[in-house]
Amino acid sequence: MYKTLIFTLIVIIGMTSASKVLNIQSHNIQHKQLNFGENNLPILCKECLNVANESINVLLQLILDTGILSSCQKLCRAVANKTGSLTLGLICDVACAAYCEMAKLCPINDHGDAKITQFSLLPTTGRKGTTFTIDFTYVSINGTGTGELNIDISCPDRMPAGATFLTEIKKPGTYTEKIDIKAQLDPRCDPFKEPCEEWFPGIYNVTVRLCNGECGSKHPHSAIYDTAKTSFVLTK
Repeated sequence: MYKTLIFTLIVIIGMTSASKVLNIQSHNIQHKQLNFGENNLPILCKECLNVANESINVLLQLILDTGILSSCQKLCRAVANKTGSLTLGLICDVACAAYCEMAKLCPINDHGDAKITQFSLLPTTGRKGTTFTIDFTYVSINGTGTGELNIDISCPDRMPAGATFLTEIKKPGTYTEKIDIKAQLDPRCDPFKEPCEEWFPGIYNVTVRLCNGECGSKHPHSAIYDTAKTSFVLTK
């Protein structure tokens, strides 16, 4: 039983890690919260989602170092010891049982929906250093579940860039979102440690996804509500 459980966990972790590696998280992309008063996520849900990526990396390293351990309890104790964090040990326990939503840390709405009704990007052309702003409105008939707002940018140098933001569960209604993309080198990005977008002249194709759960995931409680695409041009 334990071996099956750990094997399933490894597969889930591997799939999640692979999906995150494809999209470089850019600090130059900012999500502006316009729907004030929406703060519906429980604290444990936010904590779970915030440390999930760190937990995954530690788990993968432990598996590589020690092999598959005989139980979730031993594996998660090792995570807590390696990181010095009881929180990560707790999140590991949750992951062994199921995803954050399946453990009821995050509100679930598998019957939710969201349709993008208005979508624009301004300016459409600018020099390096320009801030391009995406404004869009979406309508939900049945409300939404805890999910993600994903921004993926296809760059002329073919280096992936983008960002993913947590979206809280929402009631039926109309909502407006704003995303700022600053086309300049991120001062926090070290080219010796990680790929850095240089923002060369050319066409930048932008894809925005509204999702329930994790965008592009086959895990339970995950689905893409709607997608919108646009582009901007950087000049010399």
